Amino acid sequence: MTDSTTRGRGAAPAPAARSRVALATLAGTTLEWYDFFLYGTAAALIFNKQFFPSLSPTAGTLAAFSTFAVGFIARPLGGLVFGHFGDRIGRKATLVVSLVMMGIGSTLIGLIPNYDAIGVWAPILLVAMRVVQGIGLGGEGAGATLMSMEHAPAGKKNLYAGFPQMGTPAGLVLANGIFLTTSSVMSDSAFSSWGWRIPFLLSFVLVAIGLVIRLRVTESPSFTGLVENNEVSKFPLRESLRVGFPRLSLTLLAVLANSAVAYAFMVFSLSYGSQHLGFDKQFLILCVTAAAVLWFASIPVWTRVADKHGRRTMFIAGSAAILVWCIVFFPLLNTENSVIAVVAFLGMGLIVPVTHCVQGSIIADTFPAKVRYSGSSLILQSGAILGGGLAPMIATALLDATGSSTGVTWYLASVCALSLVGAIALFRVVPDSSRGLQHEEPAVVPA
Repeated sequence: MTDSTTRGRGAAPAPAARSRVALATLAGTTLEWYDFFLYGTAAALIFNKQFFPSLSPTAGTLAAFSTFAVGFIARPLGGLVFGHFGDRIGRKATLVVSLVMMGIGSTLIGLIPNYDAIGVWAPILLVAMRVVQGIGLGGEGAGATLMSMEHAPAGKKNLYAGFPQMGTPAGLVLANGIFLTTSSVMSDSAFSSWGWRIPFLLSFVLVAIGLVIRLRVTESPSFTGLVENNEVSKFPLRESLRVGFPRLSLTLLAVLANSAVAYAFMVFSLSYGSQHLGFDKQFLILCVTAAAVLWFASIPVWTRVADKHGRRTMFIAGSAAILVWCIVFFPLLNTENSVIAVVAFLGMGLIVPVTHCVQGSIIADTFPAKVRYSGSSLILQSGAILGGGLAPMIATALLDATGSSTGVTWYLASVCALSLVGAIALFRVVPDSSRGLQHEEPAVVPA
């Protein structure tokens, strides 16, 4: 048996192997999020007419967003299944399978006939493929963060855990960029009729490239160490619950706001801005894309801050900033001024990554290495449903019920306030051990 400072870690990987893993997790998560966000953009702008034409514009948008939410509902299933096997047979194999599932689901969405062609089977098949997407992403989210973080050298744990997080805005930029390019080279009628399928069909090529990259990485040193020491858990999910309800619930609360606010500005704002404020659809997509570029570029900066100074102050300050900005975001959009709208979106792109970049490592540090994949998936995917998955649908329903964005603002502010309280309480219970350390076993709170 190894001592407490090396338990759960295999031999230290070479620098080249670490860099390859970091880039592979970034590439893989970028492609997975490309597929996932592409669906969100299409749900906001296309799917109501293609798959729910008999409904009113509001009802059709609500129905399209409900299929968007289905992907989040499926994510915990993917997280539990992939988490179990990730803790049992290794991180690498599960991440390969999750990438393949996402690519298949997205490609088939591009081939589904619309409602006019096959009737009710069109939305049924759409939901089925969205479930496949959700399961694939459920396996990706926690696994990619662990794979990169568990390869991290001393003093760079948050930086390495941030590489997969960069895949979120990178996937959004890629999805919106291809969506925007495709729509700009053909007429509106042609794009709405069949052109929207092209970005989904391109997923097959992109995922094939990502798969080649991912197959070249080495297994996580943490998992290798567990195998060498015969410490692989038989029932990782059950063991992960031994962390205890207080710490699990506080961790979940702390990460809710980021997901809810991010999906409100990335997805809901597209339909709200185009249908209720008269903004051009392409302008809104460009605004979200510009915010995502800023989001992507700032993650390495914030993760280095966390490695040098610790996560506590940065995460709490970021949680407070998200609360403030979500209160002003929709009032800024409501001015119907293009310059002010750009400022509103860029503000989101600057603030959201402060908490997003380290939430993966915070969640992972809740669990010991032998159950880290299962436990992290449980928290991450539960937060995704309660925060991001329901946000566009709840926001649309509140807007329809009240006729203004005020209800949406109060809804987001309430979620952000809960997260801020959860983050403060979490760091009071759990010391911030991230500064300058290699990834070690967290102190498990008794159940």
